[in-house]
Amino acid sequence: MARVVNAQSEALPQALAEAVQRLRAGTLVGLPTETVYGLAADADQPAAVARVYAAKGRPADHPLIVHIAAEPATARAEALAHYAATVPAFAQRLMAAFWPGPLTVILPRRPGVAEAAAAGQASIGLRCPAHPVAQALLRACSAAGIRALAAPSANRFGRISPTRAEHVLAELEPVLDDDTLLVLDAGPCPVGIESTIVDATREHPVLLRPGMITRAQLQAVAGVPVGERDAAAPRASGTLASHYAPRARVRLMSADELQAALDLLGGQAQSIAVYHRSPLHTVSPHVRLQRMPDDAATCARELFAVLRALDDADTRLIWVERPPEDAAWDGVRDRLQRAAA
Repeated sequence: MARVVNAQSEALPQALAEAVQRLRAGTLVGLPTETVYGLAADADQPAAVARVYAAKGRPADHPLIVHIAAEPATARAEALAHYAATVPAFAQRLMAAFWPGPLTVILPRRPGVAEAAAAGQASIGLRCPAHPVAQALLRACSAAGIRALAAPSANRFGRISPTRAEHVLAELEPVLDDDTLLVLDAGPCPVGIESTIVDATREHPVLLRPGMITRAQLQAVAGVPVGERDAAAPRASGTLASHYAPRARVRLMSADELQAALDLLGGQAQSIAVYHRSPLHTVSPHVRLQRMPDDAATCARELFAVLRALDDADTRLIWVERPPEDAAWDGVRDRLQRAAA
């Protein structure tokens, strides 16, 4: 069974104290961040990290992102020094500009630390989240001797990421047996899709996963070109071809293709949901039309919740209008392409 604690109330200090106690004991905590809810464990406890992999059904060679506190500055510096063997100058500039925030930086890992969280790779992904509850927990953990939290999205591997506490329960309660999961509920995640991931293990940065921080923003801060993912890139979270997928089959289509398909099926269309920006119409009462926001940030904020709601409505097919091609939509487009793979 899982227990949800309101993390927006006066009960937060007590909830944080309980969360720290559980994390020190090697158990797991559902953690709100600005991107999605994470399933957190002490990054330096291999047995606790193994429980994250088991709960998610995540392959053992798929690394986790490690979250560190922003304050006090000494704690952040110590965490960086503990996990990273080196921090290139361009990575330091990216951290200074985008931390706390939805940016993960992959750095060379110090030998002998966080091997389980890094899935045995010589690199490690570090993030400093901006969510106030996440930072409150990370500060409390730091004060209790826990340097950082390994916290992938709190869902079964490959499924839709959770952006609300109830999504965490729906995903993980069925697989936790007799374990009690504490979930800190801070309401909907304000960003809604996972962090931008940049590989900083080479001489120049490489974008491994797009998010709401664009390539142009990264290049402006890094001061050097940001390359494309290639065969030399380390394994990173959320970069498999198929990911973020509902049970229903997702298909990306243009507005014209969507309308043509609806016209062709006519009143025979059943168990279909359409997530669209352009005006569409259907004569079938069994087609659910869901409007997509016109701006990328609002769409990202609601994307996973919408996909989950459509999937829970006995839908067999989810047709989605392709997002615009401009850079602001790169993160949303990436998630939809993987959901449809």
